[in-house]
Amino acid sequence: ILRETLSKRGVRVMTGLGKYFRQIDKNRNGFLSQAAFKEALKVFHLELPEGDFESLWLVLDDSRSDKVDYGEFTRAVLGEMNEYRKAFVRKVSFAYMKLDFNKTGSVPMVDIRKCYCAK
Repeated sequence: ILRETLSKRGVRVMTGLGKYFRQIDKNRNGFLSQAAFKEALKVFHLELPEGDFESLWLVLDDSRSDKVDYGEFTRAVLGEMNEYRKAFVRKVSFAYMKLDFNKTGSVPMVDIRKCYCAK
């Protein structure tokens, strides 16, 4: 059911969920509790009947730790990336690491201008 709902609004919802998960992950460990996960789905209008939610939770929390990480959620909904996409992500990550030489998590336009010429 969740996959069908997401397929209608796709990338926008997954991107929004990712941002939302990072905002509510106060201790930055990458995991969400069952209550926080349920609330996130509610915020994005992805509510499920209780039985379906419990089934989803059992799949996502296969280690029975009462928490789920966003990466596992994404893989469960979207599946694994193909090799082309994985290679592309590795290239983009490498390029980003070169631009973010101060390791701040953001790259000011000034730094991009130093490394990139559109000519």
